[in-house]
Amino acid sequence: MADMARWEHFPHQADVGVRGMGATLEQAFEQVALALTAVIADPAEVAPQEMIRLSCAAPDAELLLVDWLNRLIYEMATRNMLFSRFEVHLEKNHLAAQAWGEALEAGRHRPAVEVKGATYTALEVAQQPDGGWLAQCVVDV
Repeated sequence: MADMARWEHFPHQADVGVRGMGATLEQAFEQVALALTAVIADPAEVAPQEMIRLSCAAPDAELLLVDWLNRLIYEMATRNMLFSRFEVHLEKNHLAAQAWGEALEAGRHRPAVEVKGATYTALEVAQQPDGGWLAQCVVDV
């Protein structure tokens, strides 16, 4: 199977849609987290120097996606960090993850916008016809 892992943005009025695709649900969650970072800055410019552990739980995969992204947004804001590498483990409706990144440096990272939160707009977590997974929603900027 070709490498299915990728992320992208999709247009949505004044906000930004983030989408992650992967061979597994975990990989799709990792990729949508990269898409979230890319709303703010180029992930390639963010060094994975410091690792933090994150966890969250929700009744279903779609709500878990919103909780995951909102947790990352919270950690970016309170730690003044950006993240460029993610390792997600899912078990039922519980997510345990590691995120690697570094302190935000405005001159080097040139942040484009501040993400306020993940929303339920265009929220979808689904297995695709090719067997891969998609995870997406709109983030408020």
